[in-house]
Amino acid sequence: MEPPAQHRRVTIVDVARHAQVSTTTVSKVLRNAYGTSPQMRAKVRQAIADLGYRPYAAARGMRGQTYTIGVMLPDIRNPFFPEIVDGLTDILWETDYQVLMAPGRNGEKAEARVTEAMIDRGMDGVVLVAPISSRTHLEHVAGIVPTVVVGRHGHSAVYDTVSDDDLTGAALVVDHLADLGHRRIAHIEHSETDPRRIAEMPNAIRAEGYRQAMRARGLEDEIDIVSTTYTQQGGYLGAQQLLARPDRPTAIFAGADIVATGVLQAVSEAGLAVPDDISIAGYDNTSFAALGPISLTSVDQAGRHIGANAAKLLLERIADRTRPTAQVKLSPTLVARRTTAPPPPA
Repeated sequence: MEPPAQHRRVTIVDVARHAQVSTTTVSKVLRNAYGTSPQMRAKVRQAIADLGYRPYAAARGMRGQTYTIGVMLPDIRNPFFPEIVDGLTDILWETDYQVLMAPGRNGEKAEARVTEAMIDRGMDGVVLVAPISSRTHLEHVAGIVPTVVVGRHGHSAVYDTVSDDDLTGAALVVDHLADLGHRRIAHIEHSETDPRRIAEMPNAIRAEGYRQAMRARGLEDEIDIVSTTYTQQGGYLGAQQLLARPDRPTAIFAGADIVATGVLQAVSEAGLAVPDDISIAGYDNTSFAALGPISLTSVDQAGRHIGANAAKLLLERIADRTRPTAQVKLSPTLVARRTTAPPPPA
């Protein structure tokens, strides 16, 4: 039996013949260049649709643009990060740009491999979400390709940033729990191993916001922080440590919603009820936080708005590499739900 015939890839010449125009005209339409009428563009785009033409990304890169945006996510399991991607794609939907994602795996070597691959493939810009790489590496990347860094605080002369006011967000949680009557309020943070990053990383700033808010409420002696990871397992292990305390906390502030899921599991296994025995609050206000059976109190840092701002900054940076860098900081809000209530009687 003979193998099936291979279909020939449609070329720009085929599109030009089908539309009865020159290849130069087709090229201008593909590049959104001047010199073609609306009627001509419609005619060429119809021919592209009729033939199923797909331009070679490599060839477009040789002409200066590939119309691809690389997005690095530290952990694809964290339900907050899709919110950022949704905001990005909302802005890019009406453009010719396509978003391609890759996991950074919360490691500097993996992040470097991902960013180098994006550069090697000629992507027009990159969005790095909560990268842990050194500032030197981030500025190296930004020196080669337009870059927006999401989640890192601080200023850079070569890349733009979008972040949440994590100090305020942590204070919102502590104030909410203290207003309910809680004193033994514990916090589960993501362990920060590199002191050079502490001033920039959102997890470290949330932990500092927790400390400052506890002091402001006269609860300095009750400060209790467990360092694990921003994962479900990290929340589970952190809660186990806290529940083993001689005087266990009456409330736990998880540094991320994904952490709160692990806390809920550990609390349930310990035979305790939420919020009757212990209150739990998260951070991110992810989609599952609003689900009825969970109803998690959480800080809303507006992930879609973060992504939308990152996309706008990146498009501006692609259009003008020389403009001054911008730093956007969004203000969080607290969404109180059923996982927080007054503490149980002494």
